[in-house]
Amino acid sequence: MSPRRRVVVTGIGVVCALGVGREDVWRNTIAGTPCGAPIDGIEIGDAPVRMACQAHGFVVEDFVDRRLARRADRTTHFALAAGRLALADARLAISEDGRGTGCILGTGTGGNHVRDENHTIMLERGVDRISPFAIPYSMCNHPPAEVAMQLGLRGPTMAMVTACAAGADAVGTSAAVIRRGDAQAMLAGGTDAMITPLWIAGFDAMRVLSRREDDPAGAVRPFDLARDGFLIGEGAAILVLEELGHATARGATIICEIAGYGASADAHHITDPDPTGQSQARAMRAAIAEAGVDPGDIGYINAHGGASRPGDPSEVAAMRLVLGDVHAARTAVSATKAMHGHCMGATGALEAALTVLAVADGRIPPTINLRDLDPECAGVDHVVGVAREARLSAALSTNNGLGGHNAALVFVPWQGR
Repeated sequence: MSPRRRVVVTGIGVVCALGVGREDVWRNTIAGTPCGAPIDGIEIGDAPVRMACQAHGFVVEDFVDRRLARRADRTTHFALAAGRLALADARLAISEDGRGTGCILGTGTGGNHVRDENHTIMLERGVDRISPFAIPYSMCNHPPAEVAMQLGLRGPTMAMVTACAAGADAVGTSAAVIRRGDAQAMLAGGTDAMITPLWIAGFDAMRVLSRREDDPAGAVRPFDLARDGFLIGEGAAILVLEELGHATARGATIICEIAGYGASADAHHITDPDPTGQSQARAMRAAIAEAGVDPGDIGYINAHGGASRPGDPSEVAAMRLVLGDVHAARTAVSATKAMHGHCMGATGALEAALTVLAVADGRIPPTINLRDLDPECAGVDHVVGVAREARLSAALSTNNGLGGHNAALVFVPWQGR
């Protein structure tokens, strides 16, 4: 049997409420910057919740030509920006034929803005006024397809649609593509732009959005006894993954190694997670096993931490099942959605990127707004309010999506092994 191909992270491209680009986003993450604020610049009609985490620093014309910027959806704009930033960060030039590099991106629902705009046009002005681009630019596969077209990628390219686990599943699946030899490099991540009246109203109807209109910056409170939901975020995050030999041959700077990926399904409920944490635990165990590390090696977990009543306790229960109570109690845990919001299909990729940076930089992001720990969320070492220095031998990023999709990724430092 041939030795297992090793996959490393050589570039990160991020656009979200925390900023544009790796350095900007990481600086604001470590500072514990809250991004919840009243919605600005987007017409949301009578939406019942009027706050979100918007990517105000993003200028589409910096990354997308004027015609495509006008026609394509914001979800695709974010993906193109993150893809270009990731390639620049990795200093990776795409070969002329592009066959060795592919792209897998997660998304929750694709092009919401294009879809909504054309639906309104149809109702108000007639079916003959709909854009011929309405369908292709609103489909879930448009962001990775457009990234491939714009950047010249001809390797495996597809969309991953597993709700809030999609970005993490895209990263894990991309690593598997490289391991089996179908590509030398992959752009892996997620993108979403769901700050629209329909999605705000829909999530509010599910009772999963925070209603703290008097305190947008402090609204999202993962693991807190008084938590009442998340705020919608937007943006994209893309990692450049490479086969180790390919990366070293071109003299790439290796940020860290992606060592393991695991996935599972709850088969329990369309919105609520399995309260026992057993299914989430299976995904975490699978990622740890593929990484070839012991549960006791995990020094940090970037939690899904959606600040939902049922979700947070079940996630902590899963951690304790995997790590055991003794090690869980000393394992650092933080949930960064309190800063950047819930970016839906992009969230797993964004949180994976922050986990990569924690491993590389030796600093763990904080959970902000955690003031009164829910006893049902106790049993792990919550990093509250302020970032923490830590030398990590392995870190885990976990995500859970509507419908019971669970994904987990393990990252380890690059030490030239």
